[in-house]
Amino acid sequence: MEIAPSVHKNAYLCTDIAISMSINKAERTMSMHPSDSIVIIPTYNEKENIEKIIRAVFGLEKCFHILVIDDGSPDGTAQIVKRLIQEEFIDRLFILERSGKLGLGTAYIAGFKWALERDYGYIFEMDADFSHDPNDLPRLYSACADEGYDLAIGSRYVSGVNVVNWPIGRVLMSYFASKYVRLVTGFKVHDTTAGFKCYKRRVLKTIELDKIRFKGYGFQIEMKYTAYKIGFRIKEVSVIFVNRREGTSKMSGGIFGEAFFGVMRLRWDGWTRKYPAIQE
Repeated sequence: MEIAPSVHKNAYLCTDIAISMSINKAERTMSMHPSDSIVIIPTYNEKENIEKIIRAVFGLEKCFHILVIDDGSPDGTAQIVKRLIQEEFIDRLFILERSGKLGLGTAYIAGFKWALERDYGYIFEMDADFSHDPNDLPRLYSACADEGYDLAIGSRYVSGVNVVNWPIGRVLMSYFASKYVRLVTGFKVHDTTAGFKCYKRRVLKTIELDKIRFKGYGFQIEMKYTAYKIGFRIKEVSVIFVNRREGTSKMSGGIFGEAFFGVMRLRWDGWTRKYPAIQE
C-alpha cells in the first residue's frame, strides 16, 4: 500500500492511511463524475452528521467532490467515510486521516495543498454539522465562476444577523468579534470569522500557505485578510447559519483568544509585510 508523502514537516504532517489505494483508484476513474470543485470538510467526532452531509452535497444538481480531513476521531467518523468511498463514491469522495487534533487551520491547509495538486478550480471550506447549508454551495460557486470574484464568503452578517438557535452570548461574541476585526484592520468584510467559503484556485496558489500562523477563528480571519491585502476580489453572499442539531461543538475560549490577540499582529503585517504578487 502506498503512503502519501508528508504535506508539511511539522504541524501540517498528514498521510493517507488505509485509503491511499482507494484514492489512487478513484483518481483513475474520476472522469465518471468530473468536477471543477472540491469541498473540504474537517471532522472530529462527527459520526452523527458525516454521512448525511456527504449525501446532501452529492444530491445537488451541480457535481462537487468532497475531501474529508479527519483528526483521528475516536467515534468512527473516518470509518463511515471509508465505507462510503468503497461502496458508493470512490470517484468523488476522498479522505485524509491525521493522527490527532492538530487544529482547524492545519486541516484546511493540508486540504488546500491536496486540492492544488489536482485540477480543481474552486476549493470550498464547509463544516460537517449542517451549520453551513449545502444548498448554498452553488451560490458561492456562482459568485466566483459566474461573477468573477476570487473569494466568496457565506456571510452571517452582511444583511443583518442571520443566525438560528445560537445562544445569545455566542451570537454577540461572534458579531462583535467581526466588528473588532474591521475596526482594528480596516478590513471591510462583515463576517470576518466565517468558515463557509469558496476560493478560486489562484487565491490559494498565491497565498503563502506555510506562513499562515493561526489555527482557529484566527485562521479564518488571517486567510481573508491576506487575500484582501494581496488584492483579490471578495464577495459576501448572505447565508443563514443554523446551530448544529447533532454532535458536540468544538468551539473554545482559546480559539476566540487567538483571534482577539492575533488581529493586532495582522494589522502590523498589513503595515510591514510584502505580500506576494497574484499567480494565475
